[in-house]
Amino acid sequence: MAKKRQIINIINFIRAIEPRDASVDLLYTTKKQIELMEKYQFSGTFLIQYDALLLPEYQKLLKSLDPARYEIGIWYEVVKPLTDACGIEWHGRWDWDWHCHCGFPIGYDLPQREAMIDEFFAKFKEVFGYYPRVFGSWMFDSHTIRHMNDKYGLDAICNCKEQYGTDGYTLWGGYYGQAYYPARNNIFMPAQTEEQRLDVPLFRMLGSDPVYQYDFGMDLVEGAKTQGVITLEPVYNGKGGGVPQWVDWFLAENFNGDCLTFGYAQAGQENPFGWDRMKDGLIYQFAQFDKLQREGKIEIEPFGKTGRWFKETYKDTPASAITAHSAYDDPDKDSVWFCTKHYRINLYGDCKHLRIRDIHIFDETYGDLFNDAVCFGNEATYETLPWVDGNRHTGGGVLAGMYILRDGREILCTGKLNFREITPGYAAAVTCGDLEFTLIDDRWDIKAPWDFVLEQRIGDENDHVPEMTLKDEKNMQLYYDGHDYHVHLVKGKFTSPRTIASENGSISVEMYQ
Repeated sequence: MAKKRQIINIINFIRAIEPRDASVDLLYTTKKQIELMEKYQFSGTFLIQYDALLLPEYQKLLKSLDPARYEIGIWYEVVKPLTDACGIEWHGRWDWDWHCHCGFPIGYDLPQREAMIDEFFAKFKEVFGYYPRVFGSWMFDSHTIRHMNDKYGLDAICNCKEQYGTDGYTLWGGYYGQAYYPARNNIFMPAQTEEQRLDVPLFRMLGSDPVYQYDFGMDLVEGAKTQGVITLEPVYNGKGGGVPQWVDWFLAENFNGDCLTFGYAQAGQENPFGWDRMKDGLIYQFAQFDKLQREGKIEIEPFGKTGRWFKETYKDTPASAITAHSAYDDPDKDSVWFCTKHYRINLYGDCKHLRIRDIHIFDETYGDLFNDAVCFGNEATYETLPWVDGNRHTGGGVLAGMYILRDGREILCTGKLNFREITPGYAAAVTCGDLEFTLIDDRWDIKAPWDFVLEQRIGDENDHVPEMTLKDEKNMQLYYDGHDYHVHLVKGKFTSPRTIASENGSISVEMYQ
């Protein structure tokens, strides 16, 4: 098996307005981040918000950086200085406000979105002498990215990790990590066709814990709640990037090579947290990055370089995997995330119970809600099409997911999930005892030496549960948020909308829409 690239992008982004804590020295924090990167001669990326772009002290600091190792791009949250420059009324509580209706482009009509992008790019070129090639934001709409990429051209874009309700932003059901080519019609959805494919890769940020982040904050009785954060961000010292043991575990598992395409994580931190809060975690992480890079186990490079490599290497979104052979505090737990342009699936085990924790379906015809609509609320949601959701369907004492039953009883899989690559960028196998999962670009299969049943369990019959209607024993129609999609069985039979019986010990599910 050829060695896969294992990539870290250090992306620090810069705000100049922080209404929540006036004691934070934002410029000092950015200087200390640069000082730490210089210590190890790391390459990296700084993304600058419009308010900081206007200030001579940030201009001078960023212009002093070696362009051979550093790149400068845009961090995009709407701020009052930007709306003022465009003659647009500002509705925020402060000059920067994270609420969706004012702090993100979805809170503005389409001409206003275009005007703000054009102003930002023009000001950036005035300051640095060129247009930016990389762009990031917690959340952005498809119209904004289409306008930006079509008019100016981009090498890479990044948005927030998967999260439910954190800071008012829900991004749920999407590509779990690494990168994909988004659909022009819905930036959160991978494109399935060349006609809809936007020619800039979208990377997921922050380095999520592949075992615990998905369920973090979920309650077995009350169900899904607003999630906390378990990521590589160094300010999180309960669980996550501020805990040395967690960092060591994450780096070992995330870059273990069981990825089909490439291992990836975004490191760094936004400057409003302040140097005192991030320094211990960041100093520890950078020392580990240096060690791993010298050992040839990871590569650290600017974000745009990774985007250009992705474009040169993959003309279409490849299948990719994120595997964790343990949890950071439990050697028995393991998790495999497998994502393609057609679907994502998560297998989760604890050396006893095995379940399919998540299946979301990707369909480029499911449009972006904010393509031509304005968000007037404090919160916003981007999601894909649900089938199995072990988080949002849990509740009432039922741990949601798809379970494997033999003779009416749950199969206990008393071993680890063993991952094996079949075809790079296309297919993998995962075995557990007598069970074998084959995960393919547009299909997934389960085989066993005996017949079995897949049973979907849902404890919370909420508005995230799709309507499921059997057309016949091979086909099920699903309906969610005004959109029809389907599941087709190549092998196996639906005996109800929530149960599939194997045929000669085999179930094969086609995910192509």
